[in-house]
Amino acid sequence: MIQGKNLTELDVQILQYIIHNIDHVLQKGVREIAKENFTSPATIIRLSKKMGYTGFVDLYYHLLPMINIAEKPKSNEIEDYLHISQKDFLTHNSLEDFDMFISKVLNLKHKYIFIYATGFSAIAADYFYKKLLVLGRKTIFSSGTDSIGVFENNLEDIGALVVISKSGETQLVINKLQAAKEHHVFTASFTKETENRVAELSDLNFKITDLNKLDDRNMLPSSYFPSLLLMFEFIFKQYISSITAKEL
Repeated sequence: MIQGKNLTELDVQILQYIIHNIDHVLQKGVREIAKENFTSPATIIRLSKKMGYTGFVDLYYHLLPMINIAEKPKSNEIEDYLHISQKDFLTHNSLEDFDMFISKVLNLKHKYIFIYATGFSAIAADYFYKKLLVLGRKTIFSSGTDSIGVFENNLEDIGALVVISKSGETQLVINKLQAAKEHHVFTASFTKETENRVAELSDLNFKITDLNKLDDRNMLPSSYFPSLLLMFEFIFKQYISSITAKEL
């Protein structure tokens, strides 16, 4: 809400006051708000204009619906959707698999997580990479043909290799897994649910149902990649739940 608005500490304080007292500030008016925040009515008006509104009343009526939405009980639509998807995830994978991924990959603190994928899988891998960065994890993402050099040059600092291959037969991915195996780096992969070389080489493999197993060019409508992204979100949900449980 306040990004790029160049607000002062006092501006933020006043805005927080307005939000926390949204049910009463309109009746109080600018003068009373200014008095309770030890400032002048002009400061309130300037704040409203910094936020992009014509005045305090305009600010109020734009803040009100945002606050009402935030205060409503959560519909948990995302939670419900993940719960539905969980049934599919657990068809080919176990909760222990997800726990192992959290333990061996997401809980890495001092070593890098190396992510590798090519083609359409690289799009999903880039999403996963960005989510890990948000979590503050040290992560390297590569999708290039020369990434074996990047991987091998950083082996001492890599704690886990995560690869994505819909077919499970991508040779470039297999090369990374073999290199990791030689150097005792933990490996996790995401592939389709049928037997494949990537799954066999990985220490941990997650299987996602692919309804068009022969569509290597990804030309047909497919639920594989949407399901893969949902699996990522389910993993992060389990991770956050594990942190919350430890704090309790």
